[in-house]
Amino acid sequence: MARALVLLAHPDLRHSRVTRALMAAMQPLQGPGLAVRDLYALYPDYVIDVPAEQAELAKADLVVWLHPFHWYSMPSLMKLWLDEVLAYGWAYGHDGRALEGKDLWLVTSTGGGESAYHPAGYNRYFFDAFMPPYEQTAALCGMRFLPPMVLHAAHKVDTASLHKHAALFAERLASYPAWPELAELEEREICDVPEADRPQDAVAV
Repeated sequence: MARALVLLAHPDLRHSRVTRALMAAMQPLQGPGLAVRDLYALYPDYVIDVPAEQAELAKADLVVWLHPFHWYSMPSLMKLWLDEVLAYGWAYGHDGRALEGKDLWLVTSTGGGESAYHPAGYNRYFFDAFMPPYEQTAALCGMRFLPPMVLHAAHKVDTASLHKHAALFAERLASYPAWPELAELEEREICDVPEADRPQDAVAV
């Protein structure tokens, strides 16, 4: 059985409609095939247990980053998690092969509507223009970046649409890896980091 690990990062979960709906939808799936880690609940002091996080990642086939889109990126604790957990020599670089062959799936929501992510909208770019950091993070770690699941206009989405979105999220989790589009994705890109770029005794920059 494929194992999915959902890393949930919402700074104010009590007031979230979308993330809480997604949590409720996947709750019946939790068990041997699905683990959920609420980062803000686990680490309110921002002190991340790196070995514990790496151990959970090592067991997963599918890694899900579930968070609202903040300033065209991820919430601060999610970024700190990435900085500390995806360490050189473990997740990438010399001998860093722990995540190679896994899939990474971004599930996110935006406050602005889809039209806001357009050259004529106030965000000036299509949503895909903000994805290269995610895609390259996956590539550097030898992971495959799956097409994101995005819900726009989260603040005003109607209840029926939200429930439909949450049900689709749960269905996708339950059916992984039997997603028809996976066969059409390109092979994982290998990004070798020259040891000269990260010598073991280098001073931090």
